[in-house]
Amino acid sequence: MHDHPHKKRPSAGAFFRNLSVPMPLREKFALLFRNNLTKIKNRQECCGHPGEPGC
Repeated sequence: MHDHPHKKRPSAGAFFRNLSVPMPLREKFALLFRNNLTKIKNRQECCGHPGEPGC
C-alpha cells in the first residue's frame, strides 16, 4: 500500500511538444534550464508552468 497518490510522469511526447513552442532558441534553453531547476529544487514532477520548455 502506498502512502502517496500515484503521480503521472510527463511523457517524451509532451517534452518535445513543449520544445516546439515558437520562441527564440536562446529563450527556449533558458526556460528549459529554469523549469528543470525548479522541478529539481522542489522535488516535483512539474515546475508550475505547463506548456513551457522543460515542464
